[in-house]
Amino acid sequence: LSMMEWIEPPKRERKANYAVDAYFREALRVSEPKIPKAPRPPKQPNIQDFQFFPPRLFELLEKEILYYRKTIGYKVPRNPDLPNAAQVQKEEQKKIDESMPLNPEETEEKEKLLTQGFTNWNKRDFNQFIKANEKYGRDDIDNIAREVEGKSPEEVIEYSAVFWERCNELQDIERIMAQIERGEARIQRRISIKKALDAKIARYKAPFHQLRIQYGTNKGKNYTEEEDRFLICMLHKMGFDKENVYEELRQCVRNAPQFRFDWFIKSRTAM
Repeated sequence: LSMMEWIEPPKRERKANYAVDAYFREALRVSEPKIPKAPRPPKQPNIQDFQFFPPRLFELLEKEILYYRKTIGYKVPRNPDLPNAAQVQKEEQKKIDESMPLNPEETEEKEKLLTQGFTNWNKRDFNQFIKANEKYGRDDIDNIAREVEGKSPEEVIEYSAVFWERCNELQDIERIMAQIERGEARIQRRISIKKALDAKIARYKAPFHQLRIQYGTNKGKNYTEEEDRFLICMLHKMGFDKENVYEELRQCVRNAPQFRFDWFIKSRTAM
């Protein structure tokens, strides 16, 4: 087992729900920056994609937006960056011209759907959740739950289940997944190194004296084999992935009697 070996997490494709995607693409102005932002009804709710409201809500909100634009006589501008700009302009204008207001049943449905998202999750909660996934990996829900301040474990577990089911609806999902997968890659690398270290040490009854290191052509000139052997064995003894392990290792080196006159290794820093 190579100490540098790690398992690459699976890649995700972005498969957006079109109603959700269209709503937030326009609201966030992710594309078409040269076109003036189209007007929206003044009392529309302020909702975020990471709150994961039912997709049906966005269909109703879009219908409401289109009819509002019809009532104010809004005309869709032509986007010069699109190769079929005239056709797109015509189709978007047709949606507005043919739009109808929400009927009473749809209005009632909209109000009901507005209660079905994660309304008590804000951007800070979401960012803490993402950073915790990066730090611990998506499957370590207990540690993830502890990182999200102000949320119970049950709330985080519920949110996590919906997040992984619907995360491809997020406008910034490529960046978010890259962030999480970088963290998971680091976790896998640490696991692989620990396994290799455990296997190496287990071969010897007295590894501090017997451990042999196969350098190949990569041996540096600064450290001796005795120093390397001590560092490897002590790192294993203290715990490779322990917090502040390298600072503790530095203190062990300074206190080791065999290195009392070895000013080179005693002067090394933790990082």
